[in-house]
This record gives sequence, C-alpha cells and structure tokens, in this order.
Amino acid sequence: MTYPKPFTMLAAVIFGAMALIHAYRLVTHFQMVFGTHVIPLWASWAGIIIPGILAVMLYKESKS
Repeated sequence: MTYPKPFTMLAAVIFGAMALIHAYRLVTHFQMVFGTHVIPLWASWAGIIIPGILAVMLYKESKS
C-alpha cells in the first residue's frame, strides 16, 4: 500500500519553481548583482539542470 507524500511533493514544486526562475533569467537576460559581484548567466544553466533533476526525482518519489 502506498501512502501520499505531501512534503515530498512540496519539495518537488519548490525545486521546479527554482528551475523555472533560472530559465526566466536566461530568456530575459536578468542581471544578478550581489554587492560588487555580478553572477554570470551561465550559472543559471546549473540552476536549471540541478533543481530540475531534483524536482523530477522528488515527484517520482512522491508518487511511489
């Protein structure tokens, strides 16, 4: 018998939202500046891939 896992689904949604925000940054060329440091756009590729993979894995886990 499988039980619903609402917190795992919530984590999947949060990671998915993070990946979408990074994708939006790449499309709009939104500049991120922290103090005197400018975060390059290529860093958003990691921000799409890593949270995207985690979101998919957590989603599958929440359904099992």
